[in-house]
Amino acid sequence: MENLRVALGERSYPIHLGAGLIDSAELYAPCLAGGTAAIVTNEVVAPLYLSRVRAAIVSAGARVSAIVVEDGEQAKRWENVDRVCDALLQARCGRDTLLVALGGGVVGDLAGFVAAVYQRGMPFLQVPTTLLAQVDSSVGGKTAINHARGKNMIGAFHQPRAVICDVATLDTLPERELRAGLAEVIKHGFALDLAFVEWLEENVEKLLKRERGALVYAVRRCCELKARIVAADEREAGERALLNFGHTFGHAIEAGAGYGVWLHGEAISAGMVMAAELSVRTGALKEKDLARVRSLLGRAGLPVKGPAIAPERMLELMASDKKNARGKTRFVLLSGIGRAALPAEVDARLVREAIVAAAQ
Repeated sequence: MENLRVALGERSYPIHLGAGLIDSAELYAPCLAGGTAAIVTNEVVAPLYLSRVRAAIVSAGARVSAIVVEDGEQAKRWENVDRVCDALLQARCGRDTLLVALGGGVVGDLAGFVAAVYQRGMPFLQVPTTLLAQVDSSVGGKTAINHARGKNMIGAFHQPRAVICDVATLDTLPERELRAGLAEVIKHGFALDLAFVEWLEENVEKLLKRERGALVYAVRRCCELKARIVAADEREAGERALLNFGHTFGHAIEAGAGYGVWLHGEAISAGMVMAAELSVRTGALKEKDLARVRSLLGRAGLPVKGPAIAPERMLELMASDKKNARGKTRFVLLSGIGRAALPAEVDARLVREAIVAAAQ
């Protein structure tokens, strides 16, 4: 087992990384001061891992209840917030109950948001079971549900007490979900770390084959990068926004196509191509680096073209993005591979051109 730390003063927490960790009672025990826990998971993950996590928490000396929601992005809605809160109240869970998010990014976002608002805040623990969640959404305290007008529009910053990344759970991950998770892995490199991109270009096939050593390295490197950024900019006032490379376009793709039609990572992949196209048009990025972006994403089996959404519709959806500032759509562009930047303003004409070019 390896351990990283997200340094946030009194709210600092560990990231435990290894194989077979979900059965380790000693990892849950430090978070169970209240003596009770509730596990939020979904109908796909529950048959695979719920009994094991429940047994580990019981071994750590706590009483456990469980709430199972449907699979997919559609689970991130108000009805499920109410459903989880109702289950917690019915089980007489207090604000000292540990809420355990067992699943992918959707479960983590939903459970984290409930933890942020239930009885004005309760502790929660992330046990991510998808690659996307292990490398990105489980770390950093972003929690949210979706709204018809935009993704993750209703949420809160609420840091977990710990993150347990068991890479053995990736053995049961469907191929499409694995590839979608690779989009967030690749995003970390494009935005922050040229050397990591070079490693990915050499090892992407090993990741697709689920070679354990390659997966552990990729998860660890992403968590290192994310932990450093979160420690410096917890609430996304500056540097943390660089991790949104591809997300302004990607979130618009998800909303425009209909939540769940495109997986989050698939939409972010196409969004990164659009952002790279825009970077070229602003003069920030060279054509050869755009080709490199397309090549790595393509080798990972990810979309490099978006769905058939009209540019004007994309612009309309992006205008509602929660990351916008002072009434303007905020884009993360590349000035080179591994170097993301936030330009002050981008010409809407160039944005349209980038959307059209990425579709060809």
